[in-house]
Amino acid sequence: MGKSSTHINFILGLILCISIVTLVVAEAHQEERMVYKDPKKHVETRVKDLLKRMTLAEKLGQMTQIERVNATAEVMKKYAIGSVLSGGGSVPQVNASAEEWIELVNRIQKGSLSSRLGIPMIYGIDAVHGNNNVYKATIFPHNVGLGVTRDPELVKRIGAATALEVRATGIPYAFAPCIAVCRDPRWGRCYESYSEDPKIVQKMTSIIDGLQGVAPANSRGYPYVDGKLKVAACAKHFVGDGGTVKGINENNTVIDWEGLLKIHMPGYLPAIKKGVATVMASYSSWNGIKMHANHHLLTSFLKGRLGFKGFVISDWQGIDRITSPPHANYTNSVETSVNSGVDMIMGPYNYEEVINTLTELVHKKAIPMSRIDDAVTRILRVKFAMGLFEHPLADTSLVKQLGSKAHRELAREGVRKSLVVLKNGKHEKKPVLPLPKKAKKILVAGTHADNLAYQCGGWTISWQGENGNNYTTGITILKAIEATVDKDTKVVYKENPEKSSLKKHDYSYAIVVVGELPYAETNGDSLNLTIPKPGPEIIKNVCHHIKCVVVLISGRPVVIEPYLKKMDALVAAWLPGSEGQGVADVLFGDYAATGKLARTWFKRVDQLPMNVGDKHYDPLFPFGFGITTKVAKKDE
Repeated sequence: MGKSSTHINFILGLILCISIVTLVVAEAHQEERMVYKDPKKHVETRVKDLLKRMTLAEKLGQMTQIERVNATAEVMKKYAIGSVLSGGGSVPQVNASAEEWIELVNRIQKGSLSSRLGIPMIYGIDAVHGNNNVYKATIFPHNVGLGVTRDPELVKRIGAATALEVRATGIPYAFAPCIAVCRDPRWGRCYESYSEDPKIVQKMTSIIDGLQGVAPANSRGYPYVDGKLKVAACAKHFVGDGGTVKGINENNTVIDWEGLLKIHMPGYLPAIKKGVATVMASYSSWNGIKMHANHHLLTSFLKGRLGFKGFVISDWQGIDRITSPPHANYTNSVETSVNSGVDMIMGPYNYEEVINTLTELVHKKAIPMSRIDDAVTRILRVKFAMGLFEHPLADTSLVKQLGSKAHRELAREGVRKSLVVLKNGKHEKKPVLPLPKKAKKILVAGTHADNLAYQCGGWTISWQGENGNNYTTGITILKAIEATVDKDTKVVYKENPEKSSLKKHDYSYAIVVVGELPYAETNGDSLNLTIPKPGPEIIKNVCHHIKCVVVLISGRPVVIEPYLKKMDALVAAWLPGSEGQGVADVLFGDYAATGKLARTWFKRVDQLPMNVGDKHYDPLFPFGFGITTKVAKKDE
């Protein structure tokens, strides 16, 4: 009995071992058959392999992008969420460090990786002039200033620096660049546009080469992201967002097909050739049809004729805006948008509603399965192309890139090249600029002279921008002036000096820095384009008594003709960002002013819209205008 029992146990043990070995071998073979996990395989092969393994629920999860506040590990795993974003001002905590950003992104990513198929999510952020949501990041000039430079190579370098600073926080996806052609400065997003001239906008798509890397010549519209030092980019907002009636945000662009192709489409042609990974649909309409619901433009033209192979993402709650008021017929909005060509829905807070609605529509066959598979194919294609499956988690190797000295020097270069001198002396033979560094006493005045947040504008730390010097790091124009003038020159700062103090002055000259307050999107829409109070009064008071240089901080041309005669010199500095030293570089002649207007400067608001080439063109300063100044001698 004992020997028989031993024999049976031996046989059972052998069977168990064989079963275990068989199971291990089977799992190994199964792993081998998981082609999507093999980086040596072609991207399209990996996409097809993964797609056939996915359930409907997993596919719809990939088509959904949610706000980070909802992105718990449990949600990411349960719904197989495809993407997460930080909206403007949405941060791990106030003044979060790069390491804290990385911790946040990796925590969310680990939730995705724990899902059945382990598909990594892609984290996106509005890095529209540097990694501008992040404390201590380098804040580059907004696009309205960079267009002035007409320097695609500079913009490419800024793109590369931005990519490093975004990656420094563990994020691989930037919602940039905006390649809108702003045709009316009353639009609240005009500062996000490089120019009213589509040719300049087209050249500035060089920023994509910086953000993503230079794509091979034969990329044919396929997404291209060159490794862990680059980010996926997003060309936006497709298409015509800068041409709305009266510049009203999210409004209707009324233009014929030839005009749309000629004015608003040119930037997308090189963007797609450069392998831009994603395209964002515009809130606006074209001739009454919402872009989020425009099958002809999103599918037939963008994906068909232009050969775009990345994915189309909606704007923030862009689906909600198809019907009015929001959610009046949400099911219809989702159906229309996805069937029109939107691949990923930015539903920051209502992700369950997005997924449930999509599920219902697929079951009803209102959205065909072929459309779902096309959308998911495009999303997976981008993720494979950028190496997200091989490197889903970020490390701290790039944290020192955030706000680095090299990037701040690059931003400073961008500032000085974007300045436009509109007036230099009341008499042509007696230029005021460059200003002498050696002077007895100079006055610096104005609401924007010592306000870092004002000179950065909207989309900086928070969506609408801030007020003051404590929200991020950089150098104000006042501090830059103080650092530039001779050590024996006394600098007096008075934000809004009293008239009595100016009547009995002993100032050699004054620098007045005024302009617009920060804003973003609809909050920036303006029908009057006036300089906010007390800016005009400061100009009048100071320039009446003292030789003055006015530095204007604005996201667009504003009304200045009533004050122009009082000024001795006028410099348009746009929204220069964190490196105010670039302004002082030009004011004091360490570098020459070279910027030329990339926008027409109107006389009166009732002239708008007015763009170069218009029949009745009567500007205060024409497109392309800009006075070149001299470099100061060393002893001046």
